[in-house]
Amino acid sequence: MMNDKLVFLGLLYFIQGIPYGLQLSLLPVYLRGAGHSLTHISLTKILYFPWVLKVLWAPLVDRTCTKRCWLVGTVAGLALTCLVSATISPDVQYMGVAGSLLAMNVLASVQDIAADGAAVRLLRGQGELGLGNTVQVVGYKAGSVFAGGGLLAVIDVAGWGWMFALLACVYGGVALFVWGAPVLDGESPRGQGEGRRGSKDVMQPWKVWRKLLSVPGTPWTMFYILTYKLGEQGAITMFPLFLLDHHMTARELGVWNGVVAMAFSICGSSIGGFLLSQYSIGLLMRRVFMMRTVSMVFQSSLLVVLEPSALMKGMAVLSLSLQHFIAGLITTLTFTTMMNCTQRAEESIQATHYSFLATLEVLGKLSFSALAGGLVDTVGFPIAFILFLFLTSSSALHVWRATETGILKEQLKEQPQ
Repeated sequence: MMNDKLVFLGLLYFIQGIPYGLQLSLLPVYLRGAGHSLTHISLTKILYFPWVLKVLWAPLVDRTCTKRCWLVGTVAGLALTCLVSATISPDVQYMGVAGSLLAMNVLASVQDIAADGAAVRLLRGQGELGLGNTVQVVGYKAGSVFAGGGLLAVIDVAGWGWMFALLACVYGGVALFVWGAPVLDGESPRGQGEGRRGSKDVMQPWKVWRKLLSVPGTPWTMFYILTYKLGEQGAITMFPLFLLDHHMTARELGVWNGVVAMAFSICGSSIGGFLLSQYSIGLLMRRVFMMRTVSMVFQSSLLVVLEPSALMKGMAVLSLSLQHFIAGLITTLTFTTMMNCTQRAEESIQATHYSFLATLEVLGKLSFSALAGGLVDTVGFPIAFILFLFLTSSSALHVWRATETGILKEQLKEQPQ
C-alpha cells in the first residue's frame, strides 16, 4: 500500500515540475541568446505568479468536489494546453509562448493544492512523511529535468511542436492513471452540509486565515520559508548566467546546469529522505545550513576569474553540483517541516494550510529571483553575491537559534520512529 502511495504521489509531482523546468532551463538561455538583459530575463519569473495566488482558491479546492476530480480536471487541462503550445512558433510568437506557460502554471498550481491535500491525508507517521516528501521533491525535480534539461538538449532535433506533443501525451496518460488510482478510493465526496459550510468559509476568508495562523508552529514556519532560500535562489539564478557570459556555451550550460546539477539536486533530496529516518530534523537542518554557507563562499570566490579555462570550468561544475546537492537536501527537510506543521491543523483546512505555506515558499523565492537580475545589472556580480552570502548566513543563524531556543529545540533531540 505504501508503494502505491509513493508511485501515485511521485507521478503527480513529476508532471507538476514540468512547467517549472521549461521556465527554469529553457527561457533564460533562450532570451540571453537573443540578447536580452538580465533584468528582462528575471522579469519572466512573473509567469510563476499563479503559485503565489493559489492560496486564494485553495479553500475552494479543499471544500468542494473530491481530490480525484480536481486532479483529473487539471491534468487533462494541462494536456490540452500542451497541444495548443505545439502549434505555436516560439521564434515569432513570444507572447503566445508566455501565455501558454502562464496557463500551465495556473493549472499546475490548482493541481498542487489537490495533490498536497491528498498527500497530507495519505501519509501517516514520520517514516511515511520522510519518504513521501522525498518522493514529492524528487518527482518535482525529475519533471523539471525531463522538461527543461531534456527539451533544451534536443529541441534542435525534435522541434518545438513535437516536444509539446510528447508532453501532452504524458499529461494525458497521467490523467487516466489518476482517474483509476485505487489509493483515492477511500475519499468520500463532500456532503451538501459540508459544501454549504465550505462555501460560507470561502465567502468569509478572515475565518480561514484565523484558523491557519492559530495552528501551532505556523508563525515561525512562515518566516522561515519566506527567507530560507533568498541568498541561494539569487546565486542559483545568476551564477549560470555569469558562466554563460564568460565560460560556457548555451549547450554546455544546458547539460551541466540543466541535467547534471539537477541530478545532484535529486540525489540530495533522496539522501535527505534517508537521513530523516536516521536523525532528528533539527540536527540535520543545523548542519546542512552551515554546509550551504561554506558552499556559497566557494562559489562567490569563482566570480573573480573571468578568463575561460578548463580548470575554471571544472571548478564551476563542482560549485553547481555542490550547490544543487545541498539545495536538494534543504528542500526535503523544509517540506517535511511544513507538513509536520500542517498535520497539527484540523483536517478540514489541512490542504489550505499546506498550500498557504507552499505559497509563501514560492513567494520568497520568486520575489528575490525577479530582483536578482536588476541587482546584478546595477552593482555587478561580486557585490550582488556578497549580498547573497549575507542572506545565506543569516538563514543559517536563524535555524541555529531555533534549535537552541525556538521551535526546533525539541526536534534537535527527538529521534525518528
